[in-house]
Amino acid sequence: MALELDERTVSNWQKRAGQHCEQVHKSLVEKPKDLGQVQADEIRVKQQGLIVWVAMAIMVETRLWLGAVLSVHRDMALISQLMQKVRASAIVAEILICTDGLVSYIKASCRAFSEKVEKIGSGKLKSRVWDGLMIAQVVKKYSGRILEGVEHRIIRGSIEKLKKLITSSQDDGWINTSYIERLNATFRQRLSSLVRKGRALSKQTHTLHSGMYLVGTLYNFCTYHKSLRIKINGKYYCRTPAMASSITDHCWSVRSLLEFRIPPSPFSPPPQPKSLGRPRFLLGSFSYSPGTL
Repeated sequence: MALELDERTVSNWQKRAGQHCEQVHKSLVEKPKDLGQVQADEIRVKQQGLIVWVAMAIMVETRLWLGAVLSVHRDMALISQLMQKVRASAIVAEILICTDGLVSYIKASCRAFSEKVEKIGSGKLKSRVWDGLMIAQVVKKYSGRILEGVEHRIIRGSIEKLKKLITSSQDDGWINTSYIERLNATFRQRLSSLVRKGRALSKQTHTLHSGMYLVGTLYNFCTYHKSLRIKINGKYYCRTPAMASSITDHCWSVRSLLEFRIPPSPFSPPPQPKSLGRPRFLLGSFSYSPGTL
């Protein structure tokens, strides 16, 4: 049957499914929750005559994929958009951001995880970074193509709080980006355009964007993760990242995901127009009787 379908039909199906999965992600995943430790990284993707960067983030404790952002440049704008996606899924609590040595993550994280507070003594508002925000980096040092060493940096936060948060989210270990790197490998395995030195290049950026959300939403809702299984009464029960994050209580099928009806956004009345100057009176609003003049 696959050989009897036009490639444009398959591409259209993938695009529509990816757009639907993106709406499901925004409706169910991008809700405030205690993220704990978050890891972020970028993937370099080849297109026809173009290089695209894909930045992604993952919640370590539940392996929940938090979203992806695409850009032609690996700059502050790309990282800022990714951190805003992570911020949309976070509550005001202690959170650890683990990344590689890219400097943009430090400023973008402080901007995203900050709130406007009134400055004492004046009516102006200023940004205040969360007290519970912690930032750590894993910097790999190379000599040519040979890895010489790894340096762990604590940019923001105390060692005691950082150790406590790492223990609660991954049980053991130290500062690392292994979880997001494993997720990158999963995406490369399931989406051919992400494979290194491959011939299946994505022709358009929006096709890659739809494919990323299709694969990511299937990973969150339709795929059991072996490391998330729990033991109850001597029996192991498997869970998906969405189940571990209390978003759902069962593993979804692909059909149920594609048929999921996204609830409409809550109604908000349109803003009332502001009155300009003195109120205007119509001629019919005055009463006139003979003899009053």
